[in-house]
Amino acid sequence: MVADLPSYRPGKGAAQAEAEHGITGAIKLASNENPVEPIDAILDAVAAAAHGVNRYADHRATAVREALSLKLGVDVEQVTVGNGSSALLQQLFFSYVDPGDEVVFPWRSFEVYPVFTRLMNGVAVQVPLAVDLGFDVDALAASVSDRTKLMFLASPNNPTGTASTTTELRSLLDRVPSSVIVCIDEAYREFLDPGFGDPVAELIPDFPNVIVTRTFSKAHGLAGLRVGYAVGHPDVIAAVDKTLLPFAVNALAQAAALAALAHEDTIDERVQDILAERARVEVELAADGWALPNHQGNFVWLATGERTDQIALELERRGVVIRPFSGEGVRVTIGSPPENDRFLATLREVTTGGR
Repeated sequence: MVADLPSYRPGKGAAQAEAEHGITGAIKLASNENPVEPIDAILDAVAAAAHGVNRYADHRATAVREALSLKLGVDVEQVTVGNGSSALLQQLFFSYVDPGDEVVFPWRSFEVYPVFTRLMNGVAVQVPLAVDLGFDVDALAASVSDRTKLMFLASPNNPTGTASTTTELRSLLDRVPSSVIVCIDEAYREFLDPGFGDPVAELIPDFPNVIVTRTFSKAHGLAGLRVGYAVGHPDVIAAVDKTLLPFAVNALAQAAALAALAHEDTIDERVQDILAERARVEVELAADGWALPNHQGNFVWLATGERTDQIALELERRGVVIRPFSGEGVRVTIGSPPENDRFLATLREVTTGGR
C-alpha cells in the first residue's frame, strides 16, 4: 500500500536548481516562505531556548496554547498546537477518517489533502473551483454524502491565492451536516484583507464542527521551526490531541512562537511590506497582459495552461525557481524587491510573444 501512495512535493530549492542547470545565483520563489529572517526578538528567544535542549519540551506546548487563547479570546481548551499546521491537518485525518470515508475539498487546492486521504484509504471528493478560482459553494454543499467525514477549505487557497468571506463560508456551513468536521485552513491568514472576516470569532461559536488551522511559518518567518495551531470546539480539539506525536513541537519552536505573539506589531509591519510588494508585482503583471485572480496570500498565481512546464523550466534555467502545476499554472512567492524585479524581468524574457 505504501509503495502506491503519492508523495507531497515541496518547492524545489535554489541549490538543487543550480546543480541541475549548472548555474549560480538562483533564487527560490517556490515555497511561499517569508523573504526575511525572523525578527531579533525571535532569534534571541530561540538562542536562549537552545541552552535547554537536553530536556524534552512541554508535550502540550501549554504556554503557547495559553498565549493563543488570550490573543484569540477563546478558552484554552479550544486551542491545540502542532508541528506546523500541516501536521495538524494530518492529525485530523488520523482522528476522523476510516477506510472508505469521504473527504471533500475544492480542487485545485493544498496538495496534502489528497495525499492524506490516500494515506487513510479514504475517498477524495474533489470539487472544481469556480471560474474566478473561488469556491463553488453550491457544488461543495451538494458533494457531501452520508459517508463524508471531513471537508477542507483553504482560505486563502493554495495555490490560487483566492479567499472566501465568512459570509460565504457560513452559507456553506449552514448546508453541511454537523457530523462533518469542516477545517478552514488559514495558513496565509495574516495576508488576508480584514474585510473577509475572522472565522474564529464569527463561525466557531455557531458551528461546533468547524476547526480553523493557522501557522507561524509564513508571516512570522518560522517555516524552518515548524509550529502551527488549531482552534475549535473543545471536543474536536481533544480528539485531535489524541493523535499528537509525543513532543511534536520542539522547544525552540515554542520559544519562537511565544516571542512572535509578543511582537505582533513588528511582524505586521513586515506583512505590510510583503503586501505592498504583492500589489506592485500585480500591477506589473497586469500591465504585461496577465489576468490575475484576487490574491490574498503572499504569492501570485499565473494561469499558464499547457505552457506551464516549459515556462517553469525556462525560468529555472535562468535561476528563478517557481512552483509549477503542470497543465494549469505557476505559483510565485512574493520575495524581496530585487527578487521580484528579477522574476518579472525573467518572465518577460521567457514569455515574449504573448501570455
